[in-house]
Amino acid sequence: MDIKIKKSGLSGAIAVPGSKSHSIRAAACGMLGNGISLIHSPLDSADTKSCLGAAMKYGAQVAITPELWTITGHSGKLRSPKGVVDLGNSGTSLCVLAGIAAAMDFPTTFDGDDSLRSRPMAIQLDALAELGARVESNGGKCPITIQGPLTGGSTEIIGTSSQYLTGLLFAAPLAKGTVEIRVRDLNEKPYVEITLDWLRRLGIRFEAAADLSYFRIEGNQSYPAFEWVIPADFSTAAFPLLGSAVTGGVIDIRNLDFEDPQGDKAVFDFFRRMGMTIETKNNSTKVFGSCSLQGGDFDLNATPDALPAMAVAGTFCRGTTRLSNVPQARIKETDRIACMRQELEKMGAKISELPDGLVIEGSPLRGAVVDGHGDHRIVMALAIAGMGAEGETIVTGAEAAAVTYPGFIRDFRKLGANIEVLK
Repeated sequence: MDIKIKKSGLSGAIAVPGSKSHSIRAAACGMLGNGISLIHSPLDSADTKSCLGAAMKYGAQVAITPELWTITGHSGKLRSPKGVVDLGNSGTSLCVLAGIAAAMDFPTTFDGDDSLRSRPMAIQLDALAELGARVESNGGKCPITIQGPLTGGSTEIIGTSSQYLTGLLFAAPLAKGTVEIRVRDLNEKPYVEITLDWLRRLGIRFEAAADLSYFRIEGNQSYPAFEWVIPADFSTAAFPLLGSAVTGGVIDIRNLDFEDPQGDKAVFDFFRRMGMTIETKNNSTKVFGSCSLQGGDFDLNATPDALPAMAVAGTFCRGTTRLSNVPQARIKETDRIACMRQELEKMGAKISELPDGLVIEGSPLRGAVVDGHGDHRIVMALAIAGMGAEGETIVTGAEAAAVTYPGFIRDFRKLGANIEVLK
């Protein structure tokens, strides 16, 4: 699907969907739980459907309505799945479920789309093997076959992606013995904090160093059933925030919880530093666009998903914007650093790559035909760039937005976006 975007004026209120990170963790915990778990306001997207599909293959009973998932688990006694577990585009699901599969006494084979097959998993797979699992893979990538049980012991990983550590942390309580994990060079620490928040909520016993460089998790634990409301997704909230910035509009973003450990809430502080006015009161966060945004230096290590939106924002700022310390952005759904440079150049941006980020000189954008690269965040960022650019922008492969935000086009049209779906 391709979409055509013209310069737009945005205003109004929007409620962004639930957090993908929380929703996938909730689905995995529900699958392992003892009894019925109730998950309110989850994200309904391609990635979360991939995780729920896997849960059903493992024998969990799953009932889905727009506002509630009901997942009945069987105390971690999973059923051997028939055939390959296809996780589509969901890297988070792959890392979480690879860990859980390593604790089971039967083999699981995971696979996915071309993007998922490109993701390096060797760091996590080697750690699982060191803890007792048997692993076969395509050079550290999908398709991957994993069989446990995990015997326990100690391992060390490099935290190139926080998802590797998250997979180990969800698996370790299911091991036969105690697991010790030492971590070097951890990126994306807030995502690990989300995982630890889930473990604490469910009563899992563990020790963690304050800097997240060491963990000790007791084995032979079990996951209880639970009931919880999924908070709104700050990674997704970055897009109406960006929309306000590039169009000068006033947008009221509803249902954001700034007490939640999601790291991407820091993006609101980034935009304040650029010169936007942001007011939060109760359940409402009003963002006021400005015609005088100022560039700056931004460390995105804890907020890698913000890179596409921040790159677009940089083109609308005066001066230079430097996005750095985010090398892991190159191993997401795409190499987001290279792809954002390539596509924004087509729109006239003055932008260059760093090994770990981007440097952007503020310059007017013009409409162009740009490629979404099958990456939901790139699609949405480029679409909003088109709302502030002169002329007409066409984003190809826009269906990828459904990975985290199926209602993106509908919701932004309600704000006033001039978006046309091209048949």
